[in-house]
Amino acid sequence: MAADATSGSSGNGKSAARRQRKAEPLLLECAWEVCNQVGGIYTVLRSKVPSMVSRWGNRYCLIGPYLPGKAQVEFEPRPLIGAFGTAVKALNEAGIEAHYGRWLVTGRPNVVLVNHMSVFRYLYDVKGRLWRDHNIPTPSDSEEINNVVAFGEAVRYFLTVLAQQESDKRPFIAHFHEWLAGTAIPMLRQEQWPGALVFTTHATRLGRVLAMEHPEFYAHLPFLDADAEAKHYNLETQHQIETAAAHGSHVFSTVSDITGDECTNLLKRSPDVLLPNGLNIQRFAALHEFQNLHAKYKEEIHEFTIGHFFPSYSFNLDTTLYFFTSGRYEFQNKGMDVTIEALARLNHRLKASGSPVTVVFFIITKAPVRSINVAALESRSMLSEFRDVADAIKEQVGEGLVLAAAEGRVPDLNDLVDEYWRLRLRRSLHAWRRDWLPPIVTHDLVDDQTDDVLNALRRCHLFNGPHDPVKVVYHPAFITSTNPLFGMEYDHFVRGCHLGVFPSYYEPWGYTPLESIALGVPALTSDLSGFGSYLMQLMADHEDRGVGIIERRYRDFHATADQICDQMFRMCQLSRRERISLRNKVESFSEHFDWHNLGRRYHEAHALALDRAGV
Repeated sequence: MAADATSGSSGNGKSAARRQRKAEPLLLECAWEVCNQVGGIYTVLRSKVPSMVSRWGNRYCLIGPYLPGKAQVEFEPRPLIGAFGTAVKALNEAGIEAHYGRWLVTGRPNVVLVNHMSVFRYLYDVKGRLWRDHNIPTPSDSEEINNVVAFGEAVRYFLTVLAQQESDKRPFIAHFHEWLAGTAIPMLRQEQWPGALVFTTHATRLGRVLAMEHPEFYAHLPFLDADAEAKHYNLETQHQIETAAAHGSHVFSTVSDITGDECTNLLKRSPDVLLPNGLNIQRFAALHEFQNLHAKYKEEIHEFTIGHFFPSYSFNLDTTLYFFTSGRYEFQNKGMDVTIEALARLNHRLKASGSPVTVVFFIITKAPVRSINVAALESRSMLSEFRDVADAIKEQVGEGLVLAAAEGRVPDLNDLVDEYWRLRLRRSLHAWRRDWLPPIVTHDLVDDQTDDVLNALRRCHLFNGPHDPVKVVYHPAFITSTNPLFGMEYDHFVRGCHLGVFPSYYEPWGYTPLESIALGVPALTSDLSGFGSYLMQLMADHEDRGVGIIERRYRDFHATADQICDQMFRMCQLSRRERISLRNKVESFSEHFDWHNLGRRYHEAHALALDRAGV
């Protein structure tokens, strides 16, 4: 299906009248990341569930892949009854494995999980249809493409069965996220499926690669030959599927105006609507509770800092600030390159100004590793040993003091601790001390010679020297409560920090800065991120509210690094009271991004799709 779906005003009244004679519509949202955490789309879907369920109730259902390991944690089966359950039963009878139940997230929505592997026996025929009817080539030796085609076919079959059972009773809306199930859209349009189709791309597959390869991607975007570039980067199938899904949908959408320009130039269709991403913003009844959480989790980060740095040398934790960046390992796209350069400049500026502030900067991402660094584990273990010894000595001293006071004498404190604990403390101190610098990476990387982050830190001479006010911790694994170095959840870690730094070059939306402000932490983003662009249009005084926007569109690398350095240096100059005030402003401002506000955009897109489909 190559032509865009269009709507006429004369059809809107007729379709609305038809819907009045039927039951309320069903809404199905389909994505590879339903019950399958891979990236940001999982966050979009999961966090949006309460808002969607409050509007649609049991008429709302998500469709995703059945992956047994993930399903054990995220999925709860239900009896095969009702419209969705009956359709799942029909799929199983046709030899396509499918499961119906609840997604175990807040809101507990209906979910259908299809096993795309059970469609592989039809793969040759499905690929033949894609080529014959839609000009989409599908190589046989690509595991990714085979999985995508099979998943799309399983989804198409489910939607077809559901329509056969229910179309005379009610309208349907099928909302697809990303190209990974996109093959279903042109096929459903060709078959005149009796429902409305919405397609949202969160980032074009081709655009993400081009942004990494073209230093001036946005300046060159209007002049790029998308088909030729897709062939050059061996992305022809992915690009053609995404293009067919965009043109075959009744309503095409994306998450920001930044990605909208990308779609117009690469997919040759401009979005009908923009659907900004939101979160469930957890707010607290009293500001003192919110501030107490920051203090609590900052103390837990102090624990890591003591274990990581203090065996080599110490510094004042009362004047230490924690900055961080996190996200997918895309060195240039996520702005890691320019952030590291800015840290080197901040290091020099803090030295030159004589500032008492120490900045510990965390780089949190996912990179191939062999194991956690042994020295890092030993230091963490030794810190636990210190606490055990300290507790034992404290108990002995306390009891001895009480007894001595009762006897009317002032004791020699050395006599209150027995020899065993004094020796154990001395041995611990001896084992604790290191005569080398704290490591800049917490893990043993698979290939540290070619790691972009590590090499950039080396080039900028960020080696955690004792006289460097900027310390760096490169943590190539995501932070979780089971992480032996931190032992805390990621959102707790963020709450304990003072600033999030996310100056992305390519960022269709940008959840990391949004998560930061939702947790009351000031953040930096860029004017090339969807979130940053949205914020610039929404609120002119965003910087006063704790969100700085780095100008990247018309700035070179060094000018960008200077901007980031300036923003971080300003944060270092704030007093504790000023930082508390800024966190209060950030936390108040975050309410705008709650899904109960932004979810209205989805409802408008679905209404438009029903009108255009005429159902």
